[in-house]
Amino acid sequence: MEIILLCCFAFLAGFVDSIVGGGGLIQMPALLFTLPQTALPVLFGTGKIPAITGTTAAAWQYSKKVNFNFKILATVAACALVAAYLGAQTINLLDSSLLKPLILIILVLIAVYTFFKKDLGSTQAREIPESKMLIMGSLIGLIIGFYDGFFGPGTGSFFILAFIMFLGFDFLNASAYAKIINCVTNLSALTAFIFNKQVLYHIALPMAVCNLAGGIIGSKLALTKGNEFIRKFFLIVICLLIARYAYDVFFK
Repeated sequence: MEIILLCCFAFLAGFVDSIVGGGGLIQMPALLFTLPQTALPVLFGTGKIPAITGTTAAAWQYSKKVNFNFKILATVAACALVAAYLGAQTINLLDSSLLKPLILIILVLIAVYTFFKKDLGSTQAREIPESKMLIMGSLIGLIIGFYDGFFGPGTGSFFILAFIMFLGFDFLNASAYAKIINCVTNLSALTAFIFNKQVLYHIALPMAVCNLAGGIIGSKLALTKGNEFIRKFFLIVICLLIARYAYDVFFK
């Protein structure tokens, strides 16, 4: 029954994550609730396998519709890969809960900004020099990649907003880039968890199949509905993330 319940949440997480990120908002609490006696790093490691399958499926769907700048994509991905591995190693040394108040403040600011800026991500912004995009992309990869390896929930949403604000993407292109890079960060972090023997494979593999299905369905819906649909979904996920972190900060 525990595995069936976790598989249902994994499907929903894959669906949400493929559109705007934030699948960890659903999947990690489900693991924490269902397996309360399991060490936190083991739950993080177990959750990475279904996360990879879902984001990979979504990335494949987006790649058929979006034209990527592979120099920028490779640069951000390389920085994120290294940073995510370091973040996953750091989780054994530091208390990740110390980040929660800061993340809560950032999420509230993101929600307010996105709500009032109606045209955010509706179209591609003005052309930004490639050299500047490479520098900004490297910083985005390092900062958010480390966060993904160290803590995780909301990584896709952070990537999407960063790509819109600093690289001038629209929501659809930002989601596509975020999925590819999220695959890299998840794989890098998973390597560290596997090396430290912090994965429950009998739980992770069934969840992976369900997350994969959710990722395929969600990405197809996003490609069909377009930017405005993704923007609204993004706001919903950010509000849910705010509620989750507010609960952790003020009531746990």
